[in-house]
Amino acid sequence: MAYQHILFAADFSDEALRIGERAKEIASQCGARLSFIHVIEDMNISLCGGYELLPVLPDVPDETLLQAAQQALGKIANRLEMENATQWVVSAPSTREGILEAARNHSVDLIVVGSHGRHGLALLLGSTANAVLHGAPCDVLAIRI
Repeated sequence: MAYQHILFAADFSDEALRIGERAKEIASQCGARLSFIHVIEDMNISLCGGYELLPVLPDVPDETLLQAAQQALGKIANRLEMENATQWVVSAPSTREGILEAARNHSVDLIVVGSHGRHGLALLLGSTANAVLHGAPCDVLAIRI
């Protein structure tokens, strides 16, 4: 199967560039379009049972946070020599939801994401890569970091 649209989910970790290089390599081999995404998780927290969160947090992400994330994603694209690639910085309730929504809305057929390959308790708690894998409308490549 030749992929047409690959989505690289960047988390700005030290390993992000290596994961992006792998996504770029696959896109090049397939002649596919490569897009970049970074998800900023909503900080709006709803608590149950009559508890209230004090002080009330302002709506986030604010413009400064969005701009910083866009600049960081742009730097990764520049280092990968992919300045013209589509780059999305989105706000979502979870990283998983942001990645999956972008994949569905933009006809992505491969998501490339980093995975720590956790075991034991950390595996039971889940990870973004695992969550994306189990909800994706397309193939997912988890790069071990």
